[in-house]
Amino acid sequence: MVVTDVISDMLTRIRNAISAKHVTVDVPSSKLKLSIAEILKQEGYILDYAETGEGVEKNIHITLRDANSKKYVITGLKRISKPGLRIYANADNLPKVINGLGIAIISTSKGLMTDKQARANRIGGEVLAYVW
Repeated sequence: MVVTDVISDMLTRIRNAISAKHVTVDVPSSKLKLSIAEILKQEGYILDYAETGEGVEKNIHITLRDANSKKYVITGLKRISKPGLRIYANADNLPKVINGLGIAIISTSKGLMTDKQARANRIGGEVLAYVW
């Protein structure tokens, strides 16, 4: 299966796992997806992730964090910048997700980071996704 938008594929797999009440989800691996998983882990949205498999068949095994076994910590995921319409923001216009309760994942010249980190570094970039 050929996927043109790997980020939205990853977010959709996580969203589907949450709605099906799964504890783990597997996503095909790439450097970009590993960076997104690292940000989600640092911010406390997922419990852990690990890269499994070898060669072309590498996957990221993501363990979702549920607050009290009925409700997951991630309540929403939204892809912002798409292959057909890229969305950029400079350091002064970085978005706040739900007045700072969520995070925006920003692709900058210094790598992927959250909107808070980008604001602290005074750097803008492409707004990839919102997580809340």
